[in-house]
Amino acid sequence: MRSWISSRANAAFITAMRYSVVMGQRQPLPDLWLLSDARNDELLPRALRALPRGSAFVFRHYHLDPRARRARWDELLPLVREGGHLAVLSGSDDEALRWGAAGSYGPPEAVGEAPELLRIAAAHDGHEIAHANASGADAAMLSPVFETRTHPGAVPLGPEKFHALAALAEMPVIALGGMTFERAKQLGWMRWAAIDGLALKQDS
Repeated sequence: MRSWISSRANAAFITAMRYSVVMGQRQPLPDLWLLSDARNDELLPRALRALPRGSAFVFRHYHLDPRARRARWDELLPLVREGGHLAVLSGSDDEALRWGAAGSYGPPEAVGEAPELLRIAAAHDGHEIAHANASGADAAMLSPVFETRTHPGAVPLGPEKFHALAALAEMPVIALGGMTFERAKQLGWMRWAAIDGLALKQDS
């Protein structure tokens, strides 16, 4: 079983690397993804400056009303662009285009068709991975890999199940949920996202 998972995971990794090349010059797919949340809002300016150049920022901020949410996006976007980061908006393709984002993020059934955007599908199980495959998403964000404060009490996938599910994806997979630099090494996965794991690690 482990050898099957390992071989499928290796195949998925090779496919993901090839897919990143095929995507051409539209947008490279970053390795590090910082997600916004109510609890890391005050740290975001410092966190964005601390990210390696060419990382990604997914703006969620679901706790704000629409007007305040747009205002906060407009405040942070110059910092995102200053760092050469990919600006991704959690929302529809239309909204992402109106707000000047380079990508959209949402459930796989809501993945749009805007060719100029990177479309990131959120996935948590095999069913949603299959939806992401069918949607033509450019990447899938698979979670929760480890225990996370975002979903207290949720059963994490763990490394073995994460690799098994990632092997089913027909696009690059971004690991999310309790991720840190140390856990990324433990997982053996180069492309990952975090709220606290990146927003609070200012020296990396």
